[in-house]
Formats: sequence, structure tokens, C-alpha cells
Amino acid sequence: MLSEKQKLTKIIKLGIEITEVKDIDVLLERILREARKLVNADAGSIYIKEDDQLKFSYTQNDTLQKRLPPGKKLIYSTFTIPINNQSISGSVANTGETLNIPDVYKLRSSLPYSFNKHYDDLSGYRTHSMLTFPLKTNRGDVIGVLQLINGKDAKGKVVPFSKKDEPLILNFANTAAVAIERAQMTRAMILRMIKMAELRDPKETGSHVNRVAAFAVTIYEHWAGKRGIAHDEMEKDRDILRMAAMLHDVGKVAISDAILKKPGRFTPEEHDIMKGHTYLGARLFSELYSEFDEAASIVALNHHENWDGSGYPGHIDPFDGKPLPGYENSGPGGKRGEEIPGFGRIVAIADVFDALSSRRVYKEPWDEARVLETIKALSGKQFDPEMIEAFFSCLDSLHNIAERYPDH
Repeated sequence: MLSEKQKLTKIIKLGIEITEVKDIDVLLERILREARKLVNADAGSIYIKEDDQLKFSYTQNDTLQKRLPPGKKLIYSTFTIPINNQSISGSVANTGETLNIPDVYKLRSSLPYSFNKHYDDLSGYRTHSMLTFPLKTNRGDVIGVLQLINGKDAKGKVVPFSKKDEPLILNFANTAAVAIERAQMTRAMILRMIKMAELRDPKETGSHVNRVAAFAVTIYEHWAGKRGIAHDEMEKDRDILRMAAMLHDVGKVAISDAILKKPGRFTPEEHDIMKGHTYLGARLFSELYSEFDEAASIVALNHHENWDGSGYPGHIDPFDGKPLPGYENSGPGGKRGEEIPGFGRIVAIADVFDALSSRRVYKEPWDEARVLETIKALSGKQFDPEMIEAFFSCLDSLHNIAERYPDH
């Protein structure tokens, strides 16, 4: 258990760290995890305000997590609740006031809000203590709610949350709200770029790119975990990969409508032009102001390279699309094996999985058995075999992601 001084020092340090996280999904997971650590909470959830609703956006639960096999994540569905005084989270968002409840099953019937025990009944979990507080910006606007569940003492016994922790956790919440607001702005800018691409190519929807990005991060987590990659490096990689993967096909904005929107098959010449979306996308991020720019450039350029060297665009200069020195006579060829950057290899799997599983103007979605059989057959050919193992080990999480980002 941390002392008050240690908690304050931790909050100051965390305030600096979370402002460095750029992706909203990665940030919410980090905020919830760190807030739980501060008050030794067994579980918790984050709700983000969308119009006049609260969207259940992220959850963690150590007790339920321990029931799962190693490496598996909790599966959960997103939902919305109205911002009013009828629910605990809705009341906190509505009033902007913290609620510290020793036992949610012993709430007075005279209170305007009540506890919905539906999730407890479904999961076999028992919620007791609950600390729910608003996420307020510097302007005082409530942009979400953070809810911590079942505080624990040094022996692991569930206890009420300490009143003394409230000012500390509110301090952290204010910093978290500012970081969330910044991350939301970053996501909005990325989605504007996606909308620009969608105007040119209807396949490039917000749902598609969110699925591909979330798939990529999940596959990466499993692959990196098996490789023993350090936690800090994984956290950093997840953040930039999530954003970079969303922009994997943004180079299509530079492809002619006559080709991009052609209903039939491409001629060989048209296909060659279409392949240019890889280096054209990479070129958009050629001025490397940040690690995100570098990652976005890498993903755009390499997500159509194949493990066996049969992909494209190969060894080229993104600025002019011409072969690199040493490849002028033989042609650029395809990169092969680990010559293809890891982010490119991961997004390749995520992109194909979503394309095969989704409806397109030229095809119906394939049934899952056919999708998985195809992807398995491409291991060692189109895809990195080690990453395909990671893909198959996290299928339940991938299904959950697909449900959270449905096509509209």
C-alpha cells in the first residue's frame, strides 16, 4: 500500500506520463490501470461523454481476469447510459460531484440513483465499494466518468474507499481529463483524414480503420508478449501502432477516381498505378516530426509486402517510386521475411482479416471458417508465421473488437 506522500509523488509522475500517450484507446486503458493502482481497486470502468449520453468505453477487473488463461483479455460490450440522476455514473456526470459508496447493495431507496446488478449476475462478480468521480477539463466541463470498484486493504480484503484518497484521485482525474481531450482531438484529426479517403474510396470507413487498428494492436500484444518485449516498449509501440494502422491506406487519396472507383477488375497497368498508394501514403509522413510520423510512413509503405517476397512495392524510394540503389537493374522486388518492418507485417494480417470478413461492393462477407482457413494457408507465404500464431491465439478478442466497431 502506498503512503499519502508516495501517492502524491506518483500522481505528479503519472500526470507527465499520460500526457505523452496520444491514442485515445491506449490512453483510457492506461488511465484506468493507474487510477486503480493508486487506491488498490480490484476493478474499474471508464465512461466517455458522447452528446447527452455516457459511453461505456473501457473496463478492467483483476478477479475476473484471473479466471482467464494467461494472455487472454476480458471480453466486454460497449453500451450507453443517459446522463441523469438515475444511475451512479449518470448522476456523477450530471452533477459533477464524486460519489464514494461503501456498499452499492446497501444504498438507501430514497436516493435518486441505484446500482444495476445485471453485470454482477452475468459474471458472478460481487461489487461492494465504489468510488465514482467526474473527468473534468480545465474549463470545468465533464467529458467522462471514472469508476473504481472494490477497494482492497493490504491483505486483499474488500473495503470502502478512503475519504482521504478523494482529493488525490480527483487531482489525477483532472490531469487525465486534459490528456483525454487532447487524445480525442488527435483521433478526430485522423478520422478527418480517413473521411477524406472515404470520399475517394467507400471501403475506407471509420469502422474499417478502427477495426484494423484495434486488431493490429491486439495481435501485437500477443506477439510481443511471447517475444518477451519489455513492458515500457510495448506500451510505447501500442500507442503509435494504433494511430499509424488507421492510416494504412490513406495514400489512396492520390489515386485517380477512374481506377479507384472502377467496378470491374483492374488491367495490369491500372493495378500498377493502384500499388502506388503505398509509397504515396508513406510520402505524406516523410517529414518525420515524431515517432508517429515514422510509424505511419512504415505502415503505409509496407502493409502489402509479403513474407515470401511476392508483395509490393518492394525496395523503392517513396519520394519518386523508383528502385533503390542496387535494385535499378533487377527491379525493386518484394521485401521478404523480417526485412519487412514488424508494424507492416502486423497491419497486413489485420487488414486482410477485416477485408475478408466484411461486406464489399464486389463481395459478401466470407464465413469465418473460410476466412481462417485462408489466413492459415497464407502463413509463411503472405504472412509472418509467428504473427499468425499470435493472431489465432487472440481470436476471441478480435471478435469482440469487430462487435465494438460495426459497419453502419
